[in-house]
Amino acid sequence: MAVLPVFRWRLAPDGYATRRQLRARGLRPGGQPVAAQLERPRRRRGPLVAYLYRVDLALPVRPMTPARRAALDKANAARRLCPVCRRDAGYVIPASLGMCVPCAYPEGHPHGIAA
Repeated sequence: MAVLPVFRWRLAPDGYATRRQLRARGLRPGGQPVAAQLERPRRRRGPLVAYLYRVDLALPVRPMTPARRAALDKANAARRLCPVCRRDAGYVIPASLGMCVPCAYPEGHPHGIAA
């Protein structure tokens, strides 16, 4: 197994980018392996690590098709549907509650303030 080159935070040479930086350029890693990593030291814990990919091997982002858009819209709508009252909450249901806020706290806000 080859050892990855490690660069200090903000000191990576040109030609490398993180996933987020690739996406901002309209690119994706395209199946290439991680080419290098950045490390940002921290005082009491291990370093923060960011993986880098080669920009010259990156591929363009796949275009959004009508079918993919419909599937994404359906998935996002499902995240807004309360499983208890079956209504659209108007926001993404928090995973910590598993239901809309009115169903989770029917008597009002958890601290006694009416919702």
